[in-house]
Amino acid sequence: MSAETPVQSAGTFTRLRLRFRVWRGSRPFWAGLFTALGGIPIAYFPYATLKLGNMSIAMATTGGAASLIIGVLLITLGMTLWFQQATRIFAGVAAILLALVSLVVSNIGGFLMGFLLAMIGGALALSWVPGKEAPEEPVEGDGSEAPTGEGATSDAPEDPAAAPESPAAGSHEHGDGGEADGVRATVPNGGHRVG
Repeated sequence: MSAETPVQSAGTFTRLRLRFRVWRGSRPFWAGLFTALGGIPIAYFPYATLKLGNMSIAMATTGGAASLIIGVLLITLGMTLWFQQATRIFAGVAAILLALVSLVVSNIGGFLMGFLLAMIGGALALSWVPGKEAPEEPVEGDGSEAPTGEGATSDAPEDPAAAPESPAAGSHEHGDGGEADGVRATVPNGGHRVG
């Protein structure tokens, strides 16, 4: 690649990836993902049938309908966290409570997989806080700090000799070498100089 090679604009994949990153950063994305993933094993395992050779193992429980409801609710709460960030506290608390109920109702919370995923998702939802936009800092030296135009007032007087003298001007004097941090400085010959 040489210096003469024209710069290509970002491809479609890069644009989509950057848009997804912005979308993901403005909401509790990982909380919604873990919560929704936690609902899948809770809803699936009570209706699953495993085949081991000629033998089939059914894991259906008496609370199969309750497991399905808990799983669907967790998936719905995960989607709610993605698309309705304002309800993150409610969704986080509800996800944690449903995960705890799934321990008793749904095969130990989907064999602990769904339970752990839903608990992590609920905790992430409760701890997520929307980011604050960085305040805009004024550019130094561009003169944007002071108002300009007709009717603008200036804090500094235009003529230093016309500046009103403060009554405490003499209190800033120093006797060492004529240097002072105030308005007047002592000159070695006994006089005062302004500046």
